Amino acid sequence: MRIIKINKNSVNKNIFSFLLCCLFCSIMNVSAQNNNNSLSYAVQMANSEMIRNPQAYTIDWRTEPRWDYTHGLVLLSFAKLYQHQPEQRYFNYIKEYVDALVMEDGSIKTYVMSKYNLDMLNAGKLLFFMFDETKDRKYRLALDTLYAQFKLQPRTIDGGFWHKKRYTSQMWLDGLYMAAPFYAEYIRRFGTVDQYDDVIKQFELIEQHTYRSDTSLPVHGWDESKQQRWADKKTGQSPNHWSRSIGWYAMAMVDVLDQLPNDHPKKAWLSQRFNTLIDNMLKLRSDSAVWYQVTDKGELDGNYLESSGSAMLSYAIARAVNQGYLSDSYQVIAKNTFNAVVSNFIKREADNTLSIQQVCEVAGLGGKPYRDGSFAYYISENVRANDPKAVGPFILASLEMEK
Repeated sequence: MRIIKINKNSVNKNIFSFLLCCLFCSIMNVSAQNNNNSLSYAVQMANSEMIRNPQAYTIDWRTEPRWDYTHGLVLLSFAKLYQHQPEQRYFNYIKEYVDALVMEDGSIKTYVMSKYNLDMLNAGKLLFFMFDETKDRKYRLALDTLYAQFKLQPRTIDGGFWHKKRYTSQMWLDGLYMAAPFYAEYIRRFGTVDQYDDVIKQFELIEQHTYRSDTSLPVHGWDESKQQRWADKKTGQSPNHWSRSIGWYAMAMVDVLDQLPNDHPKKAWLSQRFNTLIDNMLKLRSDSAVWYQVTDKGELDGNYLESSGSAMLSYAIARAVNQGYLSDSYQVIAKNTFNAVVSNFIKREADNTLSIQQVCEVAGLGGKPYRDGSFAYYISENVRANDPKAVGPFILASLEMEK
């Protein structure tokens, strides 16, 4: 019998070369998936976001898992993408984030109800998706955990939810998106028709207290007590229109309309108020067909075209056309608005990923350091690329444009 001598060094070298080749092919495969420019904008942006954030908890530059509204926003867009194009990696991306925080008993790590922070409800929208996909009881229990906050949430005298416990007596437009669609969907699935009245009340109060007569648009916030330095002493209104806050509000209206029964007596009213909001916002679009950071002051030095508010409004308009809340005559507006978001804000990077530019990082009212709601304040906040508050709405808008 002939004995064949094996050179171990040669074998090791060959194995190493083989593994290196496999790794290279894997990387090239991922890159090729993302680099295919024929893919929809929704897929390209989602793929790009997964490259920027291989683990979803790192969205918004986080270093550890946290139950947060920005993760809820982006991952809701992934859930919608998965329903449109069911690739397992999109589902896994969502599940890994949710399962790092949702316990078997329905408790949620880093969620503290006693803060009564409406922002913390937004990620709860993912739980409906996860429960539908898996039927795992822990997601149902976690839905109950979040829903319980509504029973204890501090309110204004006429029944409006405070934005947060530490923002005493204040309603912000942002809070309608964070809470109302979750509230309405929970009621649709597990509640009774009469409970929708409390959801509608939140919109009625925003319509009553935040609209300015000279612009027919809502301001960012309202202080019932009129004690905040930013609050008008007669109306309690903050001094400016912030396009992202109006974007949050528009998305809230559309997403709640999706949950309301067609025969609900207030559905037509909410749809009409949405139509009015969009018509008034269209009057203030820039020449580029997107919106400025401070909505009605595009002519002032320092104001800039802002992508998150524009992407949110793009989604709201496109979704409303598809659902029949806006007439078919708005189809051209939906298309032009989305195309304007792409042309003004979307950038293809050297690695062929997509980025969304010119995002206001954050803006609020009061707090420390104190934010006075002035024009100078809104244009002073940091601007960055690929903030989740633009990424998520852009994916949502793209999905609606594909229908």
